[in-house]
Amino acid sequence: IPEGVTLIGEGAFADCKSLECITIPNGVDEIRYRTFKNCTSLTNIKIPYSVTWISNAAFSGCSSLTNIIIPDKVISIGDGAFDSCTSLMSVTIGNNVTSIGWSAFYDCSNLVSINIPEGVTSIGTSAFAGCSSLTSINIPDSVTSIGNSAFYQCESLENINIPEGVT
Repeated sequence: IPEGVTLIGEGAFADCKSLECITIPNGVDEIRYRTFKNCTSLTNIKIPYSVTWISNAAFSGCSSLTNIIIPDKVISIGDGAFDSCTSLMSVTIGNNVTSIGWSAFYDCSNLVSINIPEGVTSIGTSAFAGCSSLTSINIPDSVTSIGNSAFYQCESLENINIPEGVT
């Protein structure tokens, strides 16, 4: 995608099953609803620093995506944003994220560990449900709510730190 593009519309690349790699230019501020949904061959994507919001189902079903770095400007990871990214092994969440939506990482069955940065206040319902390879998670003191079934079917989870005051 060329420099100067500031908006990629909803579902713009949805179901592009042969798309393997894409570079989003700086200046795009939101990964919109279903933008890359079911791009099953997508293995690599670089989210630019300018992005502040990853919308609902933005990468849902990208079953070949192996790692993702969420930049520091992102403040919210939408509902189902990375749902069913079954090859996802590594996620780096930027320092300004305040909320992780429901089912955001649902069924990311190869995700082994995740560090949730200080500043996140809510983890949505089923956010990490079905992450069967997840062995550890660090929940910072800033988190005040964890939704129902947030870690449901995380059979490999051995270590979790839940701060006092979480509802």
